Amino acid sequence: MTDDLERLRAALKTAPPAADASRKAADISAAMAAFDQETENPLQGSPAEPRPSNSRPMMGRLIDGGISMIHALTSRAGLAATTGLVTAGLAVLIVLPQDIGFGPNPDDAFPETRNESADMTVATVASDAPVERDLAEAVEPMLELASPSPAAPLVRQAARAKMAPAAGVALDSMALSDAPMAFGRAPQAELATEEFANDEAAGVTAVTDQPVSTFSVDVDTASWSVLRSSLMNGYLPPSDAIRIEEMVNYFPYAYPAPKPGGDPFEPTVNLSQTPWNPNTQILHIALQGEMPAVQDRPPLNLVFLIDTSGSMQDANKLPLLKQSLRLMLGELRPEDEVAMVAYAGSAGLVLEPTPAGEASKILAALDRLEAGGSTAGQEGLEQAYAIAADMAGEGELSRILLATDGDFNVGIHDPDALEDFIAAKRETGAYLSVLGFGRGNLDDATMQALAQAGNGQAAHIDTIAEAQKVLVDQLTGQLFPIAQDVKVQVEFNPAVVAEYRLIGYETRALRREDFANDKVDAGEIGAGHQVTALYEVTPVGSPAVLNEPLRYQPGAGTREASDELGFLRLRYKAPGESESHLIETAIPAGVSEASVETRFASAIAGFGQLLRGSVYTGEWNYADAIALANSARGEDAFGYRAEAVRLMRLAETLAAPR
Repeated sequence: MTDDLERLRAALKTAPPAADASRKAADISAAMAAFDQETENPLQGSPAEPRPSNSRPMMGRLIDGGISMIHALTSRAGLAATTGLVTAGLAVLIVLPQDIGFGPNPDDAFPETRNESADMTVATVASDAPVERDLAEAVEPMLELASPSPAAPLVRQAARAKMAPAAGVALDSMALSDAPMAFGRAPQAELATEEFANDEAAGVTAVTDQPVSTFSVDVDTASWSVLRSSLMNGYLPPSDAIRIEEMVNYFPYAYPAPKPGGDPFEPTVNLSQTPWNPNTQILHIALQGEMPAVQDRPPLNLVFLIDTSGSMQDANKLPLLKQSLRLMLGELRPEDEVAMVAYAGSAGLVLEPTPAGEASKILAALDRLEAGGSTAGQEGLEQAYAIAADMAGEGELSRILLATDGDFNVGIHDPDALEDFIAAKRETGAYLSVLGFGRGNLDDATMQALAQAGNGQAAHIDTIAEAQKVLVDQLTGQLFPIAQDVKVQVEFNPAVVAEYRLIGYETRALRREDFANDKVDAGEIGAGHQVTALYEVTPVGSPAVLNEPLRYQPGAGTREASDELGFLRLRYKAPGESESHLIETAIPAGVSEASVETRFASAIAGFGQLLRGSVYTGEWNYADAIALANSARGEDAFGYRAEAVRLMRLAETLAAPR
């Protein structure tokens, strides 16, 4: 053993032998030849992604670093640091503006990627979302650091194609985007949070089964504003948002005024050809309210009840509300009084009763309003009614204007209890009207119920021009009723009419016995208000009759009255009275040429039926509605009818199949 160690020690001290130059040259030449052969004749197909190894030092370091980071984050210090990062991220999300549109729906399908051939790189997924592009571009330099081989471009493109759709699905709903909203389809958020008051459209009724039709008048116009808001944002309105009577009643008509000293409104009737069915007829019933001298009106006590909850912070809600009320203040007289109550978590008096002449004080209180907090609508209502009672004087009018996006998420949760509360307060003479602002949080059903219970009106204000129409041009009608509990009843003559259908008024239908019952509440007509109702009637013997005659139905009809289509009855109460007055008039059976007013009202009614998907319009379409409305625009001093035609054209485009 000692000899072996000595020999080894001696060998280590000996100089190494010289390198064989010929052998070294041969080895280098063989290596270069192998490299040239590999690069000139690559294997077909997509090579596997390079795995971390000594030949890929940068990616290996990235992976090792990631593992080390995971271990480090499990320490107490690491957990504290990551918690701070999450908190900072949450703060960034909270301060982002809430009124900026989001990109396309993340549920939309992404285009599929495909590999055209072995020579082509994998195609990337086409996407308009900025986040997807940014994420893919961020991946690219990282992959370039770890890709020295010729196959790296193919691997990099494949990685980008894999990651783009995943990034879109995960982050699209969070990313702010300039991409336009998908046309023809309502945003999912609005569909999920908005509620509308409506019912199934009335079907065709056989006169032999039910010859009498009864309903309450309606002068609300909120449905048209909601429709316009939807179309202007690039999608068709929900069918439940379409109340045809409100669409028709949105527009002014040239109806004859009532005779001086007579009833407060004048009924007129007209029978003409149905635009969408040559075998039926349109019965047009019109009511025109009188317009008393404005200077003779009594002093007005007005309480603004303003929703300042967090949901009201959008530009088309509280800011638009402030602008709208500024317009209204200019229409008040100096002796009128204004008070202001805000509700957001807890009710509060913003402005004590103040003469309308002190405009600067009222405007200063209006400017102090800010949105924030939850909504306690019932508490605000109680305070508003209490203030209105304190302001009331002999012969004065008290009105409460509730301005909200319709969100009552705290307070009385039972809608019936809330309606009962308001209905009881209307007996004191304080009426409640509701002004809706904004979309996405709109509870139209509650707004309609409260306005009806409060003997007031419901309107939706989506633009400053609509505020001008509702709170300036039509303010007198909004605040000063000329007839209360107005009911309409039509009895059809079975000798002339086989079937009928009331277009709209689904939420205003009454039982036959309700007509003569003065305890049953109905709608109000304000100063200068107009009411339009359209029936589609089918004459006896028409091929359009849908109901087969009963085998054992006894013969009916009054042959002596065959020149009458039917009989119109109206009931109303004068303001402050408890007993109703009756108006009666026969409806002639003769068909006449449709007036300009009838044609335009029919065009709007047909438009509403198209939006609701009615089965009764047949082949009649948006182009027909547009042509009919265009032919009946009349004078159109304020451009409302021209706007209707533009919206019809927009709806036609959005409804077109794609």
